[in-house]
Amino acid sequence: MPVESLGIAAAPEKRSAGDRTIGRIPVRNLWLLMLYASEFIRIGGEAWIGLDEDPEDLPNLVAELLCRIVEKRLRRNLSSGYQNRQDVLTRVRGRIDVLQTERRRLLERGRVACRFEHLTLDTPRNRLVRSALETLARIVAGHDLQYRCRRLGADFVALGVGPRKPTAVEMSADRFGRRDADDRATVALSELAHDLALPAEDAGSNLLFAPNREEVWVRRLYEKAVAGFYQVTLRDRGWDVQAGRQLSWPVDAGTTGMSEILPGMRTDIVLTLRARERRIVIDTKFSAIVTPGWYRAELLKSGYLYQIYAYLRSQEGDTIADRAEGLLLHPAIGGQLVDEAVRMQGHVIRFSTVDLSATAAEIRQRWLHVVEKPVLQFN
Repeated sequence: MPVESLGIAAAPEKRSAGDRTIGRIPVRNLWLLMLYASEFIRIGGEAWIGLDEDPEDLPNLVAELLCRIVEKRLRRNLSSGYQNRQDVLTRVRGRIDVLQTERRRLLERGRVACRFEHLTLDTPRNRLVRSALETLARIVAGHDLQYRCRRLGADFVALGVGPRKPTAVEMSADRFGRRDADDRATVALSELAHDLALPAEDAGSNLLFAPNREEVWVRRLYEKAVAGFYQVTLRDRGWDVQAGRQLSWPVDAGTTGMSEILPGMRTDIVLTLRARERRIVIDTKFSAIVTPGWYRAELLKSGYLYQIYAYLRSQEGDTIADRAEGLLLHPAIGGQLVDEAVRMQGHVIRFSTVDLSATAAEIRQRWLHVVEKPVLQFN
């Protein structure tokens, strides 16, 4: 069954912020996924608490929080950085560009071409924050909050921060020092603000691409959101949460070139509760958990079952791994939820769905239920 069956391919309906949908998924729930998938929820400390209670109001809450952090940063001065510049000066600064100096015969006029580093506030991280404030000003509700975002954006303009949003490459090259903890949270919150704008746009000046056209983007968002949710909710309960864990095949011997062609194994999420010697390997797929069969109405997709089975059996060798559980966690849109399980050679494999058209509280409760509650009784 294609991803479109989940409602991802339908055009977004134009309605109020709370009721608007992307296909059949409410925009407020896409905002909830973005919150859990964001870096801010991992490094923002307790600042994020409460943001997930009402996803419909999430852009306003993010804007309010970002404004508070930015106002604090402006009182303490923004962080600055060095940029490489080239200029013709009357004195030497940095290194002399000999080629340009000779080619343009600058010395005859008492000038010299130089390359040097310039201390400035127009850094990628500050441009990202300014861009986030201007973006939030277009999508938040309430004139006071809109004015507050615009005013803070104007403060950045007055300080010489440029309007161009930095690219992903520029942000990846930006390194945070030991004294940049506040900047790290501010950047993560600004990135979340930009993400929230993507599915929230109707026709108008703020139009961006619709995520229903980005099938890969939506799949990755769901996977990161589930991992982020478990990281912030289960770690205080004694669970170790690993996302994107690489697994090795139990290879005893192989030919010379086998290592070059042997496919790798990468799990989406691995939860480990060592106090109870319990491990759950979670695989998320943004598609229906069953598919029409030839002789029966619906069947589990065999490829998904083979994959989770290989994850579990290939890692056996210690007490926790020998009893590890598998969980296929798929989304659903309306209809009856699936929650079935089977025991195979000592491993319990559970097949569950979560309704992404439900309320935020129901989604969170469902994610916790499939991990903390025991499986149904076996026949």
